[in-house]
Parts: sequence; structure tokens; C-alpha cells
Amino acid sequence: MRAVVQRVNETSVTVEGAVVGSIDRGLLVYLGAAHGDEASDVRYTVDKIAGLRVFPNDEGRMSLSVIDVGGAILVVSQFTLFGDVRRGRRPSFDGAADPADAERLYLEVVEGLRGKGLPVETGTFRAMMLVQSSVDGPVTIQIDSRKLY
Repeated sequence: MRAVVQRVNETSVTVEGAVVGSIDRGLLVYLGAAHGDEASDVRYTVDKIAGLRVFPNDEGRMSLSVIDVGGAILVVSQFTLFGDVRRGRRPSFDGAADPADAERLYLEVVEGLRGKGLPVETGTFRAMMLVQSSVDGPVTIQIDSRKLY
């Protein structure tokens, strides 16, 4: 499972002209599932996102999590995180989980974050989405459950 996490002042996702999810201060999470991802990948990803210390304390040092600052999370499904461009110029998405598994895993991550008491908004799975955000910092972190060490 892969996630690209951005610290944001605000972000929203629009589908077919309607805003389906939006948050103020918090994290924008682009989330992709891989073939073979399972419950342990979900747990790892949820724990990393919820505990990621990327918000500044009073001294300006990044030492607070989204939980610590009372922030929210917007999770957007993003199979293109598994785009492989090693051969040619057109990405191959063979490493991405099939849509049924990917949606199940995506929803498990969303529920896992909510289970930690976080307000979580989402995009629409398998939809064309317009994501708008005010990235703070910019702070962008990659999380990959297959790269534990």
C-alpha cells in the first residue's frame, strides 16, 4: 500500500461539479493499494498516517500529529501511485490491486482512521476527481507498507 501525504490548510475533491469531500487544516492522503496488500498493510498505513508528526509545535519544529492539532483527513483513491515507467513512456499499472480489492482496502484505511477518532472525508472511488488544495510548507511524505525498514 502506498500513500502520499500532504499537510494542507484546506483541500477539497469535486466529482461531476459537486464537492464530495473537503477539510480545513489537516492531511490530504492519496492512497493506492497493491496486489497482495492485506490487513497488516492497512494497519501499518493507518498508524503511520495518524501518527505522522508533520505539524509544527510552538517553536516551529515538526513534532505534532494530525490528532495533536485537531486536524482532519481527506483520503483520495489513487491507483496511479503504482504507475511503473521503467519501460517506455506510458505507465503500466500492473502493480495496482484489482478494483474490488483496492476499494475494500481503501475503505478499511478510511474506517481505521475514523476508528482513531479522526474526522475523515473521502473522494469517490473510481471517479474522475478534481482535487484542489492549499499545501502547507510544502510538506509531502511518502508511505509504503512494503518498505518497512
